[in-house]
Amino acid sequence: MTSTAYSRQSKLPGGGGERRLPPRLMRGLASKIEPKKLGVGLIAGCCLALLTYVSLAKLFAIYSPVFASTANTSALMQNSPPTASKPSVPETEAIPPQETLAGGGGGGNAVDLPEAAGSEEPGLPEAVTRNDMPVAAASDEPGLPEALRRKDDGENAAAASEPKPSSKEGEGEQKQNGGAAAAAGEGKMTCDENGVDEGFPYARPTVCELSGDIRVSPKQKTVYLVNPSGAGGFDEGGEKRLRPYARKDDFLLPGVTEVTVKSSPSAAVAPQCTKQHAVPAVLFSIAGYTDNFFHDMTDAMVPLFLTASHLKGEVQLLITNYKPWWVQKYTPLLRKLSNYPVINFDEDAGVHCFRAGFVGLYRDRDLILSPHPTRNPRNYTMVDFNRFVRGALALPRDRPAVLGEEPGMRPRMLIISRAGTRKLLNLDEVAAAAAELGFNVTVAEAGADVPAFAAQVNAADVLLAVHGAGLTNQIFLPTRGVVVQIVPWGKMDWMATNFYGRPARGMQLRYLEYYVGEEETSLKDKYPREHTVFRDPMALHKQGWQALAEIVMKQDVSVNLTRFRPFLLQALDKLQE
Repeated sequence: MTSTAYSRQSKLPGGGGERRLPPRLMRGLASKIEPKKLGVGLIAGCCLALLTYVSLAKLFAIYSPVFASTANTSALMQNSPPTASKPSVPETEAIPPQETLAGGGGGGNAVDLPEAAGSEEPGLPEAVTRNDMPVAAASDEPGLPEALRRKDDGENAAAASEPKPSSKEGEGEQKQNGGAAAAAGEGKMTCDENGVDEGFPYARPTVCELSGDIRVSPKQKTVYLVNPSGAGGFDEGGEKRLRPYARKDDFLLPGVTEVTVKSSPSAAVAPQCTKQHAVPAVLFSIAGYTDNFFHDMTDAMVPLFLTASHLKGEVQLLITNYKPWWVQKYTPLLRKLSNYPVINFDEDAGVHCFRAGFVGLYRDRDLILSPHPTRNPRNYTMVDFNRFVRGALALPRDRPAVLGEEPGMRPRMLIISRAGTRKLLNLDEVAAAAAELGFNVTVAEAGADVPAFAAQVNAADVLLAVHGAGLTNQIFLPTRGVVVQIVPWGKMDWMATNFYGRPARGMQLRYLEYYVGEEETSLKDKYPREHTVFRDPMALHKQGWQALAEIVMKQDVSVNLTRFRPFLLQALDKLQE
């Protein structure tokens, strides 16, 4: 083998370093030697010189730094495992670019070599920028994390560290086509299926937490987990089927998109990644009862906060049963929870790859968060949720006004009006009575503009409303504000207390509830006093939600001001506590 980099001019045999004889002596010697013998000697001398030259050329070629670098490049081209020995060339030694491989297995292909062995080579994946690092560029399995490539062939490539996002505009994407190497290891799935809650009639849905090589294919409605052992709560077919809506209600769950978590025996049989994300995933549904503000919070936003807030925005949200108007409505809250644009799970055609993720959302009771080892291990409270909401919507007040702090200051009361059922029929009289006692009263109906109405609520010290979804707006009140709930007729005490009373106390709000009597409900004009709604309201509860919805929930109320005035005074007193 010869080296073009170290070639040099050959010498004529016998011509270097010999003492030249005078011409006359040369002619004398030549006349005494036979021409035939002289020719044989010249041939033998030339052969000896040529043999010496070839030996020296091979020696130069073997120890040439160019040869060492091209040999290593040839190994990279063949996707061979990295050698554990130190490279032949020091990291600071310059290597001439664009050397041509001749001979060997390269077949004469030209390869662009880096300018310096120890530098970051532009244009090459991270895994091939150093001779002692794993090779990713030449793999015949594009899209797979490096640690999972050629696993069946016994390749033990070192795993690269998890990539970090270059900016918040990248939808959580670090590299496309699986360019980032991922840590090898067995995939894992753990599911919280303890849906029963004693004393609470609504079962919780199953939530599964995954780690390892996770590949989400929205088009197939499937989450693939590379899990050679098949362990982790899968059925006999290696699957786990979930409807990731945060309320387990047999009536509505058929309308929730079913998502399958599938155990994949190897990376090779799982779908190839089209987007590699450096952050965890949270996949959930906004089907069911959403579009009602109470359920928007209890079945989506509070569970999402409970599941993802500890990730501090470094999480990718994937939403199924996608509603563009819903996402737009709650964009400020979604942006506070995630630094990346939401992925529409119903229409996305890619394969999104993650190292961790959740399918479904953890939830506690409605508008209630309590410490729990699995669903709330970080002991979040509704006070934390309120702070999150105020931060997302830039609401300025975290404390209500205190009577007596400012001369002439009038505490502000917001009365939420209703256009449908459970209207406060004598709202104007109630507002006038409150103003007479010293309140600065505003009357408003909650609308679709969440930030605007949230600002109105946050500006108030007291929130007053008839039982219904409007009372959910208490989440925007400043801590230690006052909530007054007017509870309709029909043994509504359990619902009033658990849906709004206990939540208010959990948010560190002061809470009052007023129960209307038989003479204060519009039901007296619709049903005789011997009707079940008056004689035995609990019998309607036992018949189920439909009976309640058709009778009890369709009433309006007109409060007795004589009975109601003391509650307004109590609200004033609580602002002095």
